[in-house]
Amino acid sequence: MSGSGSGRSGSDTSGRGRGGLGGCAAVVGVGATEFSKDSGRSELRLAVEAVRAALADAGLAPADVDGMVTFTMDTSPEITVAQAAGIGELSFFSRVHYGGGAACATVQQAALAIAAGVADVVVCYRAFNERSGRRFGSGVRHREPSAEGVALGWSLPFGLLTPASWVAMAAQRYLHTYGLTPEAFGHVAVTGRKYAATNPAAHFHGRPITLADHAASRWIVEPLRLLDCCQETDGGQALVVTSAERARDLPHPPAVIAAAAQGAGRAQEQMTSYYRDDLTGLPEAGVVARRLWRTSGLAPADIDVGILYDHFTPFVLTQLEEFGFCGPGEAADFVAEERLPLNTHGGQLGEAYLHGMNGIAEAVRQIRGTAANPVPGAERVLVTAGTGVPTSGLVLTADPQG
Repeated sequence: MSGSGSGRSGSDTSGRGRGGLGGCAAVVGVGATEFSKDSGRSELRLAVEAVRAALADAGLAPADVDGMVTFTMDTSPEITVAQAAGIGELSFFSRVHYGGGAACATVQQAALAIAAGVADVVVCYRAFNERSGRRFGSGVRHREPSAEGVALGWSLPFGLLTPASWVAMAAQRYLHTYGLTPEAFGHVAVTGRKYAATNPAAHFHGRPITLADHAASRWIVEPLRLLDCCQETDGGQALVVTSAERARDLPHPPAVIAAAAQGAGRAQEQMTSYYRDDLTGLPEAGVVARRLWRTSGLAPADIDVGILYDHFTPFVLTQLEEFGFCGPGEAADFVAEERLPLNTHGGQLGEAYLHGMNGIAEAVRQIRGTAANPVPGAERVLVTAGTGVPTSGLVLTADPQG
C-alpha cells in the first residue's frame, strides 16, 4: 500500500460507488503485438493482430464481439478492423479524442455501453507505426484551419513545435516554483527503466539506468533531457471488456472497472495551456482524480500500484500531486523513496509508447498476478491517460466475489 499526502485533489471515501459504474464491467482480455522501432507491416495489421491476441487471451471468439472503441487518431476504422479480424455485426462503436488522453476513456466507453445494455463484448484498441511512420519533430508544413490550430498559433511560430517543447515550459516553471533541479525528473526515468530491465516485452529490457546516466543524457529542450522523453514505438494493443458477471466464467481473474472518468480543466488547451494562473499542476488530472476517488470510494492510500502516463517525466510528478499521493512539490521525493510501485512494466519510457494502452494491460496483469514484475497482493490499481490534454483515468480492482 502507498502512503498518502495532502495533495491537490483530496478524496471522498464516504460515497463508495456513488455515481460510478459500480463494478458492472471488467477487462477480461489483453493482447499486443511486439513493440518495435520498425514493425514492417501496416497499422491495420497491427490492430488486427492485437485484437485477435486479446480475444484469445479472454477465451472469446470474434463472433462474440459486438462493440469496438478506439482513438480518433487511429488510422484503422472499427468496421475495417472488425472485418479483418472476423468480427461480425456491431451494435456499438465509438472513438475518443485528444491523443493519449483517450486511453482510459476507451475502457470507460466500453463499460458504459455494457452497463447500458447496448453491447455485450467490447474491444478497445490502438495501433500505429509511431517510430517508422509519421513522427513529431519534422516541423509543421501545413495545418488545416481549426480552433486547435488557432491555439497552437501562439506557440508554433516561436519554435515550440513538438510535445517536448510544450511540456518543457511547464516543467521549467515547476522547478522554479519548488526550488528543484532537473534531477527531480531523473527519479521517474530511473524507476521506469528499472522495471523495464526485468520485463522481457520492454524495448529497454536488460538496460537499466542511473541518475548519473540521466544527468549525462543530452538536452532535448531544457529542462528536459533525452531520458525524460518517452520512446516512439510501432505496435498495437487491445483490451476486451465485458460484464463482471460474464467475466467470472472466463479463463482469467477479471480486472473489475471500479471507477472510470474523463476530465478537462478550465482554460484547457492541447499541451499549451499557458494562460492559466498556475502552470505547476494539471487541472484536468485533478478533475479525473476527484471523480475516481469519489465514485470508487477509495483514497490514495488504498492503491497498490500506480500506472501513470509517462510520455515526459515532469508530468508523472504533477499527476502524483494532483491525485493526492503527496503535496505540491513533493513528488520527486515520493518517487525516489519508492512509496508506491510505479509503472511496473517500464512505462512508456521503458516498455513502449502505445498512447497508454499498454499501461492498462499492465494493470490487468498486476491484478491477475501475471505481470513481469508482480506486486504481491495487488488488488487496486490506478491507471491514468495522457497529460497536458483532456484526459481520463481508471481504478481497476480484483473481483470482490473472486
